[in-house]
Amino acid sequence: MSRQIARLEDFLGLMLFNRVKGRLHLTDRGRDYLVQITEDLDRVELHTQRLQALPERGVLELAVIPTFTNKWIIPRLPHFHAKNPGILINMSERPEPFLFSETSFDAAIHYDHPAWTGMIKKNIFSEELIAVCSPRLAGGRRALNLDEMKSLPRLHKRSRPYAWKKWWDHFGTSGINPTEGAQYDLFSMAIEAACAGLGVALVPRLYVNNEIERGDLITPHTHRLSGEKSYCVVFPEHKHGSWPLTPFLDWLIHESQEYIRQRAVHDECLSEPVSVRKAPRRPAIVGGR
Repeated sequence: MSRQIARLEDFLGLMLFNRVKGRLHLTDRGRDYLVQITEDLDRVELHTQRLQALPERGVLELAVIPTFTNKWIIPRLPHFHAKNPGILINMSERPEPFLFSETSFDAAIHYDHPAWTGMIKKNIFSEELIAVCSPRLAGGRRALNLDEMKSLPRLHKRSRPYAWKKWWDHFGTSGINPTEGAQYDLFSMAIEAACAGLGVALVPRLYVNNEIERGDLITPHTHRLSGEKSYCVVFPEHKHGSWPLTPFLDWLIHESQEYIRQRAVHDECLSEPVSVRKAPRRPAIVGGR
């Protein structure tokens, strides 16, 4: 050990230890050096353990937008893992577009955005915003007319300041300030506020399936704001055809096509006159499960 210490001190050109009566004591510079390299060695150990824990078939590193991932991707992942055992999927929140060259991500599940130019992009589906509120706020009614909708406090996602304006513009409504109301950074916050009876919120349809099924929320009006944003998966060209990204993409596209089909059937069912609807034609949209 003493020989190794001497070699290290010779390499560094400074004394790391004081020798007192045959015992070694760290110098001040040696103590600072110990703190610094201990952190580095801990990181090396952590990365080594992670490498040893990797499954044989591979790891997929995904950058994701959180609420869409929580509500639509994660509930479906057991089906993917059942067909693809051994593939590990790591997810990290990235609310804004980024440069793949500066990260270790294989792909991103995100909104379509001009910043993704030059990347390979696979569309998932377009977003639909619907109005939701607590049944208590609607006085126990299941539907409201436009005049009644005007009287409800409006809840906003901060990054969508004109969503309610577009919703009201569809009806050519005047005499209303559509931007009034509380603002929230996340759709999940606006949804919770709507459940609490604080107002009516415009939120992605697939985010509130569970709340509507439980009766925590109702859709007081049938008008939808379509095509506000589109969900997609993007990845750099050199990842095309790579493993395990390829089986994940195949599964994701299949799931999105099935969701679109179920959504269309559900809408067709609801558009039929009540007298001709049949109970078996009422499939559940599983977007929030």
